[in-house]
Amino acid sequence: MITFVAALLLLFIGYFVYGKFVSNIFKPDDRTTPAISRNDGVDYVPMKTWRVFLIQLLNIAGTGPIFGALMGAVFGPTVFLWIVFGSILGGAVHDYLTGMVSLRMDGASIVEITGKYLGKNMRRIMLAFSIVLLILVGTVFVTSPAALLAMLTPGSFNTGFWVIVILIYYILATLLPVDKIIGKMYPIFGVTLIIMAVGIIGGIIFKGYSIPEMQLANLHPKDLPIWPFMFVTVACGAVSGFHATQSPMMARCIKTEKEGQVVFYGAMIAEAVIALVWAAAGAAFYGSTESLSGALTSFGQSGVVYNISQGLLGPVGGVLAVVGVIACPITSGDTAFRSARLIIADRFNISQKELSKRLWITIPLLAIGAVLTQLDFNVLWRYFSWSNQTLAMIALWACAVYLCKHLDKKMYSLAAALPAAFMSAVSATYILMADEGFKLSSSIAYPIGVAFALVCFGVFIIKGVNNKGTVEEVSNEG
Repeated sequence: MITFVAALLLLFIGYFVYGKFVSNIFKPDDRTTPAISRNDGVDYVPMKTWRVFLIQLLNIAGTGPIFGALMGAVFGPTVFLWIVFGSILGGAVHDYLTGMVSLRMDGASIVEITGKYLGKNMRRIMLAFSIVLLILVGTVFVTSPAALLAMLTPGSFNTGFWVIVILIYYILATLLPVDKIIGKMYPIFGVTLIIMAVGIIGGIIFKGYSIPEMQLANLHPKDLPIWPFMFVTVACGAVSGFHATQSPMMARCIKTEKEGQVVFYGAMIAEAVIALVWAAAGAAFYGSTESLSGALTSFGQSGVVYNISQGLLGPVGGVLAVVGVIACPITSGDTAFRSARLIIADRFNISQKELSKRLWITIPLLAIGAVLTQLDFNVLWRYFSWSNQTLAMIALWACAVYLCKHLDKKMYSLAAALPAAFMSAVSATYILMADEGFKLSSSIAYPIGVAFALVCFGVFIIKGVNNKGTVEEVSNEG
């Protein structure tokens, strides 16, 4: 329990100390935000800070900080370290900078940000990665809540039925103005999500479960290496490229730049708390990594969430907790498709004021997602996880170049460049080792992954921080 409490305290300290440091680096000011200057009543709509914060939290907190944290807990208590320091030094910095750079670029998507600061070739790569990732996210966040809803309803309402219902909802949420469904419903779901997390940790404490204390040993039953697999398994809740597609959406709704630390950095820290709670719940409820791994294999992620909720909170509390977990993926899935629509519209200059133009982009995206729901969830999750971390890597490098261009003290750009280099090593090593990648041994993958990160960092230092080439030159080189 000491480890868990210390981790919580570190997250809160990280928000107030490192979050303020990163905000001071960026220097938010009183300039007019795109929510005001480009208010179109559809995607650019000014909203109150607390509402934007809760929407951002629901946008980014899909099943990732729950399912990913449970799967990450199979590695042992080392997962707590990744959640805490990954979110403070990486994930929250990533979310804050992508949101704030978008603000400075009139609400531009991460694809346009990447194109401006990393060049046209990287824009093309980011466009492909973003759309593929968002469709995968939308698909994953259809199947997982549908499975949970099927557990809570009569047998005739099976998973297939709920998949159809959720997809219909996604159509509405993707097409309608942001303040109609998302702006009104998400704050309610956000409060439910927070209550659910408090209830789960309360159940652990009052029912006498023991949360394991910190140890660095790899406790994975199948001896799956912590590096890089844990760092990809736990993406949402630590570092997640998906968030780079979500922050620009809320950048179109913020009324002042000074709200950025609360909305972007703060929502990521809140998501890390949720991930921490579920990692602790999985470890405490099942007692060992072997038992937790066996439960995930036997019941799936949705089944484990259901069992933990019922076991810790009883029938009524368990239903409420599961409803909170259902709200997470649904409220990320719909904004995943919405973000995909906006990225495509921005890239090809398609006005989104007319419903018909929004419809022509939305329907094909959802049709692809509907087809992908027929694939195995675990396969989808693995491809989603790697795509997610690769997108985070690219987004962090783009933000590092932005800082390098706009800061007098260019060394402060390392706040983005260091986590970018770390995620470069994670992404490269994973795809070299993973079953869905090249299946190379660690003796080959590890040095190549590290070398790739060092090369990326070296190019950044030489052409950026040391001014041996302007940022525009770096950008033009693509």
